Amino acid sequence: MPMFSFARGVFSLLLIIFNTLLCFVPVMILAIIKCLLPIESIRARLNLLLDHIATFWIGVNNLNQGYFGRSHIVISGQQDLLKKDWYMLVANHQSWVDILVLQRLFNRRIPFIKFFLKKELIWVPFIGLAWWALEFPFMKRYSPALLKRHPELKGKDIEVTKKACEKFQHFPVSIMNFLEGTRFTADKYQQQNSPFKHLLMPKAGGLSFALNAMDGKLHQLIDVTIVYPNGAPSFFQYLSGKVEEIKVHVRTMPIDLNLLGDYQNDADYRHHFQQWVNALWLQKDKQFDALLMPNKS
Repeated sequence: MPMFSFARGVFSLLLIIFNTLLCFVPVMILAIIKCLLPIESIRARLNLLLDHIATFWIGVNNLNQGYFGRSHIVISGQQDLLKKDWYMLVANHQSWVDILVLQRLFNRRIPFIKFFLKKELIWVPFIGLAWWALEFPFMKRYSPALLKRHPELKGKDIEVTKKACEKFQHFPVSIMNFLEGTRFTADKYQQQNSPFKHLLMPKAGGLSFALNAMDGKLHQLIDVTIVYPNGAPSFFQYLSGKVEEIKVHVRTMPIDLNLLGDYQNDADYRHHFQQWVNALWLQKDKQFDALLMPNKS
């Protein structure tokens, strides 16, 4: 049986690679046309077409995962979502599988999900160029030590965030944000001395910048709690069918105007927003506990 699981994982991975290469060609052709015809109305239409190709790619991958992975996803919470709305999507982060789970849950139910990426990920073969063509925002983070040596770099990451989000104003979009900024591990948890039981500490600044960069366009927040009852799996374990059950809780809430403000320069607003994010994370921590309980969702 272990050999059968391994073979199933390999075959599933090969199908993902084939699907990626198949979709990569039209994506790059449209990306080149966008570069050659930098007319805003044309670029906007081409971006819609690119999103449709990416949605198809995810749909094929979802069929693959459903057949070979066979993970049963138990969903609870609010399910009233629209394809023609602007959403901010936040979730806890434990594994690369999180992204596949979110795509399985929300593909064709909300606008195509885009998320912020580290600048270095543009060099990932094929996928990096596809992310660039789809106008996923690539972020360059500056360490405190570097900012101390080069104070002129302060605020550059905010400028990049705003510039990236300006591209999302024309058509409905879902922007994904893992507030923890990294995958949960026991070592990171201990280093942070996190006050939460199951989560790393959330980073409020990035969420605030994204909300403000969209100038009030995002008016619904989707809060997703993902739990793997038998522990966070690897990407290959998921493809191999070794993840029997995944529990997910979804809730939506309005993004009120009092959540917008100058995070960098307004101390009162920054304190208010951090409190709101911490309260959100405290509720998520409790929901995580509830999802871990047998026969509860």
